[in-house]
Amino acid sequence: MSKQVKYALLFIGGAVLLSALMIWLRPEPEEQERVEAVPLVEAVALQAAAGPIPVLASGTVQPREEVVIGAQVSGRLAYVHPAFREGGTVPAGATLLRIEASDFRNQVRIAEADVAAQNVAVLQAQEEMAIARQELERFNAREQAAASGGGSQILPPEQLAGAGPAAGGSDIAANNLATREPQLRSAQAARERANASLAVAQLSLSRTRITAPFSGLVREENVSVGSLVQPGQALGSIVSTSSFEVRLSLTPDEAALIPGLLSGGSGIPASVYYDFGGLTYRWDAVVDRADNSLDAQTRNVEVFLRVSNPTSGGVQVTDEDAQSATPAPPLLLGAFVRAEITGASIDSYAAIPAEALRPGNEIWVVRDGKLQILPVRVIQRSDDLAYVTMPSLGEGGYLVTSSLGTPVNGMDVRLAGESAE
Repeated sequence: MSKQVKYALLFIGGAVLLSALMIWLRPEPEEQERVEAVPLVEAVALQAAAGPIPVLASGTVQPREEVVIGAQVSGRLAYVHPAFREGGTVPAGATLLRIEASDFRNQVRIAEADVAAQNVAVLQAQEEMAIARQELERFNAREQAAASGGGSQILPPEQLAGAGPAAGGSDIAANNLATREPQLRSAQAARERANASLAVAQLSLSRTRITAPFSGLVREENVSVGSLVQPGQALGSIVSTSSFEVRLSLTPDEAALIPGLLSGGSGIPASVYYDFGGLTYRWDAVVDRADNSLDAQTRNVEVFLRVSNPTSGGVQVTDEDAQSATPAPPLLLGAFVRAEITGASIDSYAAIPAEALRPGNEIWVVRDGKLQILPVRVIQRSDDLAYVTMPSLGEGGYLVTSSLGTPVNGMDVRLAGESAE
């Protein structure tokens, strides 16, 4: 055996001996009692409330009154209001457009001259009628005097032809013709026709000036000075700024939470919330109407809110300290907003964070340090809140908002933060 092999065997033997000595001399491990780890959860106080439940929904702002501006007469535009541009605001009664009125003024003058001429014709017919009546009365008087004198009298041929058993009576048709009454009626009818033509000409002249029916926002315009317009041509549209509408879509269960909604109930209080520039603003609103037929696509109930004074009626609700420094913007048409409608009053409910509602409509409640898994009835739910009720709501407790790996009914849990005190 070589010297190197001997050294290697001695080294290995010494290492084994040293290892055995260290194992033999090691101290005995100290035994400790095993402690079960109690899960730590985050929770908030579970409190019962009573009163009306707000029905939450979202919708789009749309016009409540919108009118299409059009021409009733043809002509060339001579004037366009400077604010009659898309996005502009026009006051009520302002002249938006004016059509060249020279031709219409001439038509009015022609009609006025025709009325004056017909007035003269009527006066002439009246004078002729008066003269004819006087001549007829004198003729009748001479005829009666001749008949009562007993002497022979030579009569004109036309009177001889008309003499007979009824010659002593007066023929009404002949008298009307003799007094020229039909000519007077014809002149009066011609005057009425001339007055009607004058009214039509004056009406056409007034229609050369197109005014704003209300104070509103110009949503569309497609004309300019010099444009040739025709009757019925759409020249733009104006939206009334006195009030806007918010169209909401509610499920039948949500609609059932609003008393009297589908029985013609209007004036139900509501609020509209609009996020703008990182801040939230609120407008007071009321339920204007509800569609009594379900939407064919969504099978939901369409509800319309009326927002009065949408341009300056907003109130900031995000930061009360900055309310005076940041004025509310106008409620923009087409904006996507959130709405709250005052619903039915409920004796006992709780508003909980939406993440605390577990699958299967359950919540986790801590009472006396024990976890209880309780089923609830969801009344209303949004992205942030859920309104629920259950038989044991009055007992209180703490609502677990954090997650647990394997929740078991009755397990011990610890509360984190201030809720543990």
